[in-house]
Amino acid sequence: MDIINRIEAFSRLGSLLKELGKSQEFNHIVIDVASLEKGFHDAIGANAWFTEESVFKMFYALGDGLKREDLEKWAAMYDLNTPAEQKTVVVVMAGNIPAVGFHDFLCVLMSGHKVQVKLSSDDTYLILAFADLLISMEPAFAELIEFTDSFIHDFDAVIATGSNNTARYFDYYFGKYPHIIRKNRNALAVLSGNESRDELIALGDDIFMYYGLGCRNVSKLFVPQDYDFKDFFKAIEGFSPVAEHHKYNNNYDYNKSILLVNGDQHFDNGFLLLKESTSMASPVSVLHFERYNKPDEVNDFIKDESENIQCVISADKRLAGSIPPGTGQYPKLWDYADGVDTMEFLLQI
Repeated sequence: MDIINRIEAFSRLGSLLKELGKSQEFNHIVIDVASLEKGFHDAIGANAWFTEESVFKMFYALGDGLKREDLEKWAAMYDLNTPAEQKTVVVVMAGNIPAVGFHDFLCVLMSGHKVQVKLSSDDTYLILAFADLLISMEPAFAELIEFTDSFIHDFDAVIATGSNNTARYFDYYFGKYPHIIRKNRNALAVLSGNESRDELIALGDDIFMYYGLGCRNVSKLFVPQDYDFKDFFKAIEGFSPVAEHHKYNNNYDYNKSILLVNGDQHFDNGFLLLKESTSMASPVSVLHFERYNKPDEVNDFIKDESENIQCVISADKRLAGSIPPGTGQYPKLWDYADGVDTMEFLLQI
C-alpha cells in the first residue's frame, strides 16, 4: 500500500468524522457506520467523562485535522514510501479524553509500519471503531493493525503516554527499545488585557473542552498586573453547563471547599475557580493564574516550565510560538505532542 492509498483512506475517514461531528447524528450517513455508532455509545456508557457532546466534538476535531490538503502537506515533509524494513510499533494510549491516542495510531500507519495498540481501560471502544472503519475503506490496513488487551509482544519500538508516575514505569520496561514516552502537560494562556470578547469566548473553549482533562487544555493564565477578571468572567458565562456534569461539579465543590478551609484567596464564578499560583498544573475546575509586569517574565516562565507546557495560547502575536485562542484542541498534523517529531522518530527506527 503506497502513501497515496494511505492518504486516501485517512482523508475519507476524516470527512466522515467531521460530518458526524457537525451533524451530531448517525442516521443520515450513507455508508455503514454501525460499528462506530456502537463504539460511540459504548464509550459514553463506560466513561462518565465521555459525554455525547465531547465525543462529537472529538469527531469534528479529528475530522478537521484529516483534510486531504493537510495530509498531503504533512506527508510531503517526509519520505513516506513503504519502509524497506517494516517494524512493529507499540502505542500505549492514555484515556483522559476521547480517542486521545489517535495521532500516534495515525503516525505509525502513515509511516508504513505496523501498529500494536494497547488501549487505556478508560477508552476501549473509540479507536477500535475507527480501525474498523479504516479497514473497511482500505482493507490492506487489516495486516497492519493489532490490538492487545494485556501482553505486549514482538515489537521494535514504543510510543507510550501516561501520567508522570506511569512514565517512570514505561521508562523501566521500555527503556531498552527506541521509544517516545510522554508525561503530564497542559496549555498556558497569556492575556494582554486587549482581547476582544470573541477571543475570550474562544479561550473558554480551550479551558473547558473535554472538561479541562486534555494536555492541550489551559490550566494556567498569565495576566497583566492590573488585570480585571470582570470581562473574562462575562465572556465565559456560556460555558456554565459544565457544572451540570456530576463529576465536574464534584470536583468544583471539593476544590472550593479546600480553598475556603485553607483561607486561600480566589475568584469564583459558580463553575470555575481562579487561584493565584506559580504552579503550572491545576485540578479540574481550577485555573491557576499569575500576574506579570513585563513580557520577559512570561518568557522566563515558559523557558523554565517547558517540560510541563504543551502549547501556549495567546491573541498577542508578539508572543513567539503561540497559537490563537480557540485552537488549542485543533492541532495540525505536524503539531506534535511535547514538541517531539513522531514521524521522524518512526522513520529512523
